[in-house]
Amino acid sequence: MSVLYIMILIPFIFAFFVPFLYKRFSPKIHTGWFVLFVPLIIFIYLLRYIPVVAKGEVILKTVPWLPSANINYTTYIDGLSLIFGLLIAGVGTLVILYSIYYLSAERESLHNFYVYLMLFMGAMFGVVFSDNILVLYVFWELTSISSFLLIAYWYQRKGSRYGALKSMLITIFGGLAMLAGFILLSIMADTYSIREMMTQLSVVKEHAFFIPAMILILLGAFTKSAQFPFSIWLPDAMEAPTPISAYLHSATMVKAGIYLVARFTPIFGGSAEWFWIVSSVGLITLLYGSLNAVKQTDLKALLAYSTISQLGLIMSLFGLGSVSLYDGFGDESAIYAGAILTAIFHLINHSTFKGSLFMVVGIIDHETGTRDIRKLGGLIQIMPISFSLTLIGSFAMAGLPPFNGFLSKEMFFTSVLQASEMSGFNMETLGWMIPAIAWIASVFTFIYCMILLFKTFTGEYKPEKLGKKAHEAPLGMLLSPIILASLVIVIFFFPNALAKYLLKPALHAVLPNVAESGVFEVKISAWHGWNTELFMTIGVVLVGGVLYLLLKKWQKVYAIYPESLKLNNLYNLGIEKSEQSSRLLTEKYMTGSIRQYLIYIFLFMILMLGGSLFFFNGISFDSSKDAPVTLFELGLLVAMLLTAGSVLFVKSRMTSLVLIGVLGFLVSMLFVIFRAPDLALTQLVVETITTALFLLCFYHLPELGKNIGRVRFKLTNFIVSFGVGLTVTIMALSANGTRLFEPISTYFEDSYELAGAKNIVNAILVDFRGIDTLLEISVVCIAGLGVFTLIKLRLKGSEK
Repeated sequence: MSVLYIMILIPFIFAFFVPFLYKRFSPKIHTGWFVLFVPLIIFIYLLRYIPVVAKGEVILKTVPWLPSANINYTTYIDGLSLIFGLLIAGVGTLVILYSIYYLSAERESLHNFYVYLMLFMGAMFGVVFSDNILVLYVFWELTSISSFLLIAYWYQRKGSRYGALKSMLITIFGGLAMLAGFILLSIMADTYSIREMMTQLSVVKEHAFFIPAMILILLGAFTKSAQFPFSIWLPDAMEAPTPISAYLHSATMVKAGIYLVARFTPIFGGSAEWFWIVSSVGLITLLYGSLNAVKQTDLKALLAYSTISQLGLIMSLFGLGSVSLYDGFGDESAIYAGAILTAIFHLINHSTFKGSLFMVVGIIDHETGTRDIRKLGGLIQIMPISFSLTLIGSFAMAGLPPFNGFLSKEMFFTSVLQASEMSGFNMETLGWMIPAIAWIASVFTFIYCMILLFKTFTGEYKPEKLGKKAHEAPLGMLLSPIILASLVIVIFFFPNALAKYLLKPALHAVLPNVAESGVFEVKISAWHGWNTELFMTIGVVLVGGVLYLLLKKWQKVYAIYPESLKLNNLYNLGIEKSEQSSRLLTEKYMTGSIRQYLIYIFLFMILMLGGSLFFFNGISFDSSKDAPVTLFELGLLVAMLLTAGSVLFVKSRMTSLVLIGVLGFLVSMLFVIFRAPDLALTQLVVETITTALFLLCFYHLPELGKNIGRVRFKLTNFIVSFGVGLTVTIMALSANGTRLFEPISTYFEDSYELAGAKNIVNAILVDFRGIDTLLEISVVCIAGLGVFTLIKLRLKGSEK
């Protein structure tokens, strides 16, 4: 097996050992020290692929999983998946290091925390390295489940449970939609491989399922990456511990949706529908997140909405850059590839400065006892290192030099300006809106960055409002955000090293035509002269600065929007109404009457089976190949009918049991006639034992008083009973009269050559379906152990 598969499986394997390590060494040794080496080793291993991928090579490894269904586990490392893999492993290493000092070994259930974290990390590796869409979907849903567990880590809190449930409902809904899109896409391309789908573009784009598959896959991407209007789950997910917020909601899980859009851009990109849906949703999310971040009073809530905003920015860039795959623009299309490059670049930048900011906010909460901006202030002298880290992160997010966010923000402005001048896709009339929305959102981004920095660290110090005496965090807790903040500065001064070895291969993975043409040059610089982008940045700083200084005077405008129309309230109302409807419906049919339950079940059976047989022409009677019914067989049948009918009219329980036993013996006689002596013997043994046991039990039961009453005829019972009997009879006769395939019995008739068995029944049970028989035996053994345990417990209880 390739090391690649082992790399993906390591987090899952290690998750199994975490509880044992916790039990053995906690609290003497923090469990995080053992877990730390998992992402660190994976990160070091992935570094060796950087020079390989930079040369344009692709690493492809395949292990057969379900070869008969053409489902194989194929790992696929190119420039795009390598960037995500490095982020998952690199930020994961820093998050675990941070969690060692953030989470107490004495007070926290660390084994649960790190098991969930390992499951999530392994699932993310599976998502970004899988080439098979069905395997990708399995890992995709596993990220939703593990993130649910991580968000609900402090399950004692109502907010944690609420946030976890909301995130799972929304992302699972998107995942199911994505699965439907994957199925449609596999039908179009006749393959489950993303790599092979790219070779079937002409077939896929002309197919009638192209638009439905696109929309369904985008639903999965938008829900996972918190795009509007599905973004409501992300702020509530902030109830998770800060290490989780720094990992899931800045660097990994929310980026999974971004990865999905990037991965499928070569397939759907170039179409007007993809361009408008992805870019429009991204721009709306960018504006929505920045507007809502300004009014937050909780630091983590502010960062949550800022994450939504930044994810919208990245998503819009992938939409704008997708037009470079449009054939109608000719050589002009290569210009728009810069938007894809900017998206990938800002994705890396965002992971660095947002991860650092989340950790610093966790430090502020940990060392002051609050995240409420209204209670904070004046911490610059008490927590100078935290202030420096916040300054670097917030200025990078605001797009100011000398930080990496300035580079990608300037490139973002360049991309929206180029898109506004596009000669197609109706941009002549709507193009002006794109840079306008981008600029307005950037103004509000600047405002919330200033709020984050200055409202927290400057102004009046309010020790009486804090949960504890404020002090600077220990070096161990500061180390991870320091590393991320250092990268923010290093990337600003050396962006082209990153561009050469990571950004360029990733760009070529998303836009293969750019790599083939060689027209687009990947080069990043901080100074482009006094151009429009620079003036837009100056405008952002001036207008944003004025609005920040006048914040108290205009912030009241947020109260104008009705509370009842907010997305969270609409979600809560939807959940509440669905629960009420479900409760009313349940109360209607859950009456406690077994008769009514059986009527529901049998009516459903009649409608589904009978309706399917009728509407799909499944009714077919053909008795030409049936064996003739002998007089002896007919006699047995009449005897069975008389015996079964007699059970209904006898008054003695003993007589009823004897008649049921006789019916079983008559059935065994049919097995003898049909040349199945093994089945006949089994039936005789079972009937003898069960009849004897029933007679023994009823002999010792007390004789109950007889309550003889007239049984009323019920038309409903008759209709349902007659319908079930008729449906089953028609289905049996139709199955007997229809031969779509050769009967499987012909295969088993050759049991002697296939299994070396002279008895066909034994061959089927032991050889052909041996695993099934083994499981049946295991079930019987488990039941027997349960009965034995109950008997032993009863004996012990009687001794006392």
